[in-house]
Amino acid sequence: MSEQDTPTKQQHRGIYLLPNAITTCALFAGFYAIVAAMKGYFDIAAMAIFIAMVADTLDGRVARLTKTQSAFGAQYDSLSDMVSFGVAPALVAYNWGLSDLGKLGWLAAFFYTATAAMRLARFNTQLGQAATPFFIGLPSPAAAGVVAGTVWLGHDIGVHGQQLDIIVALLTVAAGALMVSNFQYESFKRIDLRGRVPFISLFIVLLVLVSIAVDPPKILFVIFLIFALSGPLLALYHWSWTHKLYKALSSRIPKKTK
Repeated sequence: MSEQDTPTKQQHRGIYLLPNAITTCALFAGFYAIVAAMKGYFDIAAMAIFIAMVADTLDGRVARLTKTQSAFGAQYDSLSDMVSFGVAPALVAYNWGLSDLGKLGWLAAFFYTATAAMRLARFNTQLGQAATPFFIGLPSPAAAGVVAGTVWLGHDIGVHGQQLDIIVALLTVAAGALMVSNFQYESFKRIDLRGRVPFISLFIVLLVLVSIAVDPPKILFVIFLIFALSGPLLALYHWSWTHKLYKALSSRIPKKTK
């Protein structure tokens, strides 16, 4: 029997439309952010990145709810994240506040892009492992929220990026460094959206939504900045608690006498 006559298992070709369409929306929003920044519409560019963030959250949840997860969807989502949360925030920040720094400016933007790529690559290699309630390193959407939030806030209060070029560079580099750090960040996977929750939980969600609606640039920047700082602060708290425990235990151990 020749190779052409060898029976092969027929493979079903095709992709799931709904989750991948939402991923495409996230990719479009990230690409549009780059175009808007090149034309000087920095507030629209920042908003586009946050829209990409919403779409990125929805595509995974829709895929799980409709049971349409696929290897293609996972890879497509990762490539979309690289554009929307890796390249787009770096270029938006560069056009807004880093270009006057010359080589240091584009190196800071490149550092953020490279660390976002490494963060996504590390996350992809951990797929299939036992699920944990924490992310290792700052998630790329949250890092993009810090950078885009800085641009949006500065534009909203009428500050030109060149006036804050050093601060923008430091925030961009810090966000990139946190992505490849070993700090733990809450993944919110323990939240059961189908189960019962205390009434106060709904009130808190409503309060957050109203606050964002009142002043999106300021509130979103504060939210993502606090989340970015939560990793190092939590690590510092654990280190301090562990150090105190070690001192308390060591003080009870009798010292050897000569």
